[in-house]
Order: sequence, then structure tokens, then C-alpha cells
Amino acid sequence: MPDNRYSCGGAKDMICIDTYRVLDSCRDKDCFEDVRVYLGGCGNEILGRASNIRAKSAHVLWSCIDIDSVPFNRGFYQLLIRIYTKITCEACLGPGNVQEFDGVAAVEKKVILFGGEGNVSVFKSELEGLGCCGSGQSTGANTLPVAVFEVVDPIVLDSKILTCGAPCQCCCSCDEIPDRVCACISSPLSDPCGQSFLTVSLGFFSVVRIERPAQYLVNAVEYNVPEKECAAPAVEDACALFRQMAFPTAEFSSTGGAQMNPPNASDCGCRN
Repeated sequence: MPDNRYSCGGAKDMICIDTYRVLDSCRDKDCFEDVRVYLGGCGNEILGRASNIRAKSAHVLWSCIDIDSVPFNRGFYQLLIRIYTKITCEACLGPGNVQEFDGVAAVEKKVILFGGEGNVSVFKSELEGLGCCGSGQSTGANTLPVAVFEVVDPIVLDSKILTCGAPCQCCCSCDEIPDRVCACISSPLSDPCGQSFLTVSLGFFSVVRIERPAQYLVNAVEYNVPEKECAAPAVEDACALFRQMAFPTAEFSSTGGAQMNPPNASDCGCRN
């Protein structure tokens, strides 16, 4: 068998690794206004009889990325990213009667990045789908680069109820939302006609990058087995275990390093 290690003066070995090289990347701060929230049957019923509704939180459920080459610009690719977000809302149905419900909001963003040119077709084997003879299957040829999208849960900036026919930002219909996203909602999504609908304004912080497979020679040493043994906590006395835990001081302290200056009465608290 051939040896992939190359001698490096006897001190360390050079090994070949297969990884991904980042060719281009960017960060973004997006604000999407009046994005329609698709609700389930229970949510639409609450929306029709609630006196006040507010969006409590937003959580990214899933994202799909389409990548295409840019015509007449060799090496550049356009990414169409659709983000599905779960919106948790709170409705006031009367004095002391507050009820929560959830829905899905979908937004899209486009990015153009440099991804180089692929001259070879890449095939990768899959472990699933093994036949009776033990032969594996491989994915189809692909010369496109790999797009990676990183995003944190968005900030809910505003929420409002709009009447039927009012303009809103909708990148897809209720029927186009994937099943894996609908499964995260408490009730099946529906889009009743002729009724008011809920919209939210969301702020996203994200990072997008394009990668391609690459091979590198790196310095490496043999892996050392750790000497520390795994110890399970004693469950006989839960309070004794709790008393041994350190107090989370950092959770009670402010993380902001800059001092906030009080705004002047004339500038309404806004500063450039």
C-alpha cells in the first residue's frame, strides 16, 4: 500500500489532506420589511378575533441555496438564498387571556461571488443505498463550487396586521413551503382568501462564502490517546452536585464595552 506521508527532516510528517478552499466570501446585514407570515388554522382563527398581536421571537428553520454561473463573467456565480423562519407570536384575546401561536416567514436574498472555474467533474460515493453485492452508489458529476450560508436567528423589528390586498413581501406561496419546514409548526399552514394577514420586519446578520475542493500538504503528528478517564456525575445527591457548580457571573454582567451616551433632547436619541 502506498504511504501518503512525506518525511520532513525526521521531526514531523507531511500528510495530504482533502478539504475545501474558500475562494470568496462576504458578510451582510439585511432588513426585510412587511414579510408575510403564513399561519396554521389555529393562528388564522386567533388573528381574526385578537385585539393585539406581537411577534415574540424568530428562529431560522432551514435555508435552500441555488447557485448559477453569471453570464459573460467567467468564474462568478449568483447565489439565490431562501430563508425559512419560524415566527412565534402572542395574541391578546381579552383581559388576562393571552395565547401563543406560530407561523412561517420566507425571505430571499441574492449574492454574487467569485468561485473560480472547475475543469474536472467531481464524483463522491454515498454510504447509503448499498446493493446486495456491496457496491456503493456515487453522486452525479458536479463542476459547480460549494456555497455556504451562515446566519443567526433574526431580530424581529416590527409586526403588523394588513388587510387583504395590501402590498407585502412574499417570495413564495403557502404551498411552496417544504414539508420539513411545515413539520416544525404546531398546525398545518393555510392561506385563507379574503382575510387579514400578519407581517413582520426582520433583521438578518449573515455570512456567505464559496468553496472548492483542494488538497494540501500539512505538518502532522500522531494522535495521542488522552489519559483522562471519563467520569459520570453522582446522581444520588442532586443538590450536592449543584453546589459544586460555579456561579455564572458572566451571565449577569453587561457584555457591552462602550459607554452609552445619553441622547440630547433635540436629536430624539438618534446619532450618526
